[in-house]
Amino acid sequence: MPGLAVNHQKGSPRIWEIDFLRGLAIILMVGYHLLYDLGDFVGLKKFLGFSTDLELTGWVIAQNFFAGLFVLLSGISTTFSRNNLRRFLKFLVVALLITVATYFFDKSSVIVFGIIHCLATSVLLYMLLFQKSKPSRRIAWGGLILLLGFFMPTIKKTFILNTNWLLPFGLHKPIFASLDYFPLIPWFGVFLIGTALGQWLYAEKKSLIRQPLPETFINWCGRYSLWIYLLHQPVIMGILYLLGYVALF
Repeated sequence: MPGLAVNHQKGSPRIWEIDFLRGLAIILMVGYHLLYDLGDFVGLKKFLGFSTDLELTGWVIAQNFFAGLFVLLSGISTTFSRNNLRRFLKFLVVALLITVATYFFDKSSVIVFGIIHCLATSVLLYMLLFQKSKPSRRIAWGGLILLLGFFMPTIKKTFILNTNWLLPFGLHKPIFASLDYFPLIPWFGVFLIGTALGQWLYAEKKSLIRQPLPETFINWCGRYSLWIYLLHQPVIMGILYLLGYVALF
């Protein structure tokens, strides 16, 4: 359609800025994981000028920013979907694959509720509880969940649990380790706000950018973000293994 920055794939319009922002988020996430792998498994202190100490305040803020952007965009995209049950099942299959793979890789830090698990559960909760509700109600609930997340550190200190059954909500045993952990509190709040923005900003499912923009590599990454997320760690670890193997000779 003239004047709209959309792309067409299998007859369905794509919204340029959504693909671009999702692609940017997944690229930043891959870079973050690369720095983690280089620091944890290779022992590098810096890579291309970036510190591999991801506990620094700057990295914590950056990680929450691009992860939050990814979750927010997933919420927006959920309002575009004609079949959220299929969307939930797709996330669920990927989440289970991640759990199985990390179990064999490192049982002590297996991913049981990472970002994909969180998205799968968020889509399910949205379908069951919020799909027919008004955007203002979702904003209210999303804000409430975010506020609860702000108080979660205090709650954890007050209530010491000896079980991990509440782990999806952010409550777990004092000793808990995972390579990736995104509890529903506060991240489901971000997702819900995304669904409200999707209905408000993209009611016509058209781009907000009135001038057509060219396709970029970042947009391509945005279209295939789930595949990139699933495959990037095996690829990174495989390359590091090969480089280490070559170094032996």
